[in-house]
Amino acid sequence: MTPAKAEAEILDIGGHEVRISSPTKIVFPEPGVTKLDIVRYYLSVADGALRGAGGRPMVLKRFPKGIDAEPFFQKRVPENHPDFIDTATLHYARGTSAEEAVIRDAAGLAWIVNLGCLDLNPHPVRAEDLDHPDELRIDLDPMPGVDWSQIVDTAFVAREVLDDVGLVGWPKTSGSRGIHILVRIAPQWDFRQVRLAAETLAREVANRAPGLATAQWWKEERGESVFVDFNQNAKDRTVASAYSIRPLPDARVSTPLGWDEVRSRRPEEFTVLTVPARYAELGDPHAGIDETVGTLDGLLRLAEELGPAEKPPRGGGADGRRQSTMPLIEIARTKTKSESIAALQEWIRRHPAANAQLHPADVLIDGMRGSSSVWYRVRVNLQHVAEDERPPQEELIADYDPWEGKVWPGAPSGR
Repeated sequence: MTPAKAEAEILDIGGHEVRISSPTKIVFPEPGVTKLDIVRYYLSVADGALRGAGGRPMVLKRFPKGIDAEPFFQKRVPENHPDFIDTATLHYARGTSAEEAVIRDAAGLAWIVNLGCLDLNPHPVRAEDLDHPDELRIDLDPMPGVDWSQIVDTAFVAREVLDDVGLVGWPKTSGSRGIHILVRIAPQWDFRQVRLAAETLAREVANRAPGLATAQWWKEERGESVFVDFNQNAKDRTVASAYSIRPLPDARVSTPLGWDEVRSRRPEEFTVLTVPARYAELGDPHAGIDETVGTLDGLLRLAEELGPAEKPPRGGGADGRRQSTMPLIEIARTKTKSESIAALQEWIRRHPAANAQLHPADVLIDGMRGSSSVWYRVRVNLQHVAEDERPPQEELIADYDPWEGKVWPGAPSGR
């Protein structure tokens, strides 16, 4: 018997036996949180976590090597899943499909954690209707240099827009730097219409709060503002749901808030160690979310009034791809976040004069979704660097290819 199996713990959760392997494994070294601690955390907030993720197909974001290593994304449910785990088959825009996990009870939460998952990443649809979202997701994503007060101000502008179109928003910390606002909607519109509604809301927030918020899709054009990320409502996208644990050193939690708390609370207050007591004392601030189902009619009428969103210029690239209007240079493509930061530091060492002129939002480190994991692209926007001092595009400091060795279904042999 291997050591992992020897120390496994069997939990009886709602009449289901759930095996927790390596229960004493330290997952978050800083607060000393173990794998079993994470299971117990989710059990303590189970009703709230299931309100956000239960009954929905989800992508499994697994951290088998801990929070300091890159996770991998698993769409397909493991073949040996227990009978208390339901499944639903999703069809993606690329023509592929995946039978994904659907959890419905606390035992399902514990099973997910045992796979090495920290946060829960459900789709905005129910397993019973995969083509019509019942949740509009507003992701307020701050650019570097943006402080919490600006994010909060943007959240209240979004709330005002929602109120004007007859919808109710339910805020939560993202568990990182931003705020999510969830809106329950009747499952009557397809993904294209829901994304249009979200884009319309983003445009209206930006119109009402210029300089504070932006709906600019291209990152280098946003400046130091809060991006209202409407594309989180695209068919293939998932976001961390309520009570999800995020892979930050302090074991931070994406925590539902009441609107009266949004200005006074801070994301770092909510962790695996603090949220259970809050939940026991206050309950779930999102307990009434399913009683506020609304219609997208108001946002879709607003979409007609605003007209089509302005499309960014593509320029004349030989490959047909968009060319940015900003003076961008690419520094590196890396497999891990730490490698991307190291590449950036190397570029700074080479070009200290240019670096001294950069604004916080000029440094662009983007997590890019690969076939089953995230890779990182590092760019610098030289818009604030004097033209005669701008470094040229150089050979990439690191050039990781996330598709190397990938075999594409249906590709001709030899390619």
